[in-house]
Amino acid sequence: MSNHRIPAVLTGLGTCLPPRVVTNEDLARRLDTSHEWIHSRTGIASRRIADAGTSTAELAAAAGGAALESAGRSSCDLVLVATTTPDRACPATAPQVASALGLTGAGAFDLSAVCSGFVYGLSVAAAMIGAGTCAGVLVIGAERYSAIVDPQHRGTAVIFGDGAGAVLLERGEVADGYGAVLHTELGSDGTGNEMITVPPGERYLQMRGREVYTRAVPTMTDSARRAAAAVGWQPADIDAFVGHQANLRILESVAKRIGVPPQRVITNIEDVGNTAAASIPLALAAAADEGRLTPGDRVVLTAFGGGLTWGSAALRWPDVRPVHR
Repeated sequence: MSNHRIPAVLTGLGTCLPPRVVTNEDLARRLDTSHEWIHSRTGIASRRIADAGTSTAELAAAAGGAALESAGRSSCDLVLVATTTPDRACPATAPQVASALGLTGAGAFDLSAVCSGFVYGLSVAAAMIGAGTCAGVLVIGAERYSAIVDPQHRGTAVIFGDGAGAVLLERGEVADGYGAVLHTELGSDGTGNEMITVPPGERYLQMRGREVYTRAVPTMTDSARRAAAAVGWQPADIDAFVGHQANLRILESVAKRIGVPPQRVITNIEDVGNTAAASIPLALAAAADEGRLTPGDRVVLTAFGGGLTWGSAALRWPDVRPVHR
């Protein structure tokens, strides 16, 4: 999924995080756990949790509107919402998000690839722009995992958070490659579909954490290597490595296997937890705010999630300023 005929360029970046912060200490007061136990195993210190009245669509619309503002745009051709937690099974969330942004008439659909959703969305958007189908695509990762996580289950309640992140991809000329999505690659293995799942008839997410770790590390490593190699990058060429923020141990292990030094690994899991499809754009925005991303930087994204699904992307960082809602 490379060499798109028309360049797809990242021109806008936006986020939305619920205001409510839940710390490890807050969880320790009602669960058999502690800050030390959670932080040492996951790298997470706090996460954002949406109020019961806040919908996934609202988080998505806020992040999408912020991305449009970041790009200085008011319209696009397509709204793509990657989410594991739609507000209802039918209809999709994306048309509601499009209307909330004043984009009635634009194409809109949801994409379900769990924690790989944003990378899948990026790949679809870049391909549609490359084919000339769309001139601008809003890719939103939006999650409200608090709706599907058992608040009394120590193994999952400590991991997940709520939030949304979005990018605008546009057809354009690329000056020195800045902002261009150069290559994407996707994969899946349905034989592992029970590792991360909400079983039929059940309300809450179930996850086999040890098995997920064992599969995620080599799979993300191989996928990221393929994406970098497809554009001729060696590990030393990668300026920023941004993995899905599932677990700090996973991120560090993957980076070490690839050969990316720790100072080039982008993480924000400590502050927001695992936000599934929203995690990569949220991490990108945090890094941009901190000055850790410079226009022209060679960036590799990689993700692994339920399905099982995985995917990676190679892009050059644009001159963009995130907008937060």
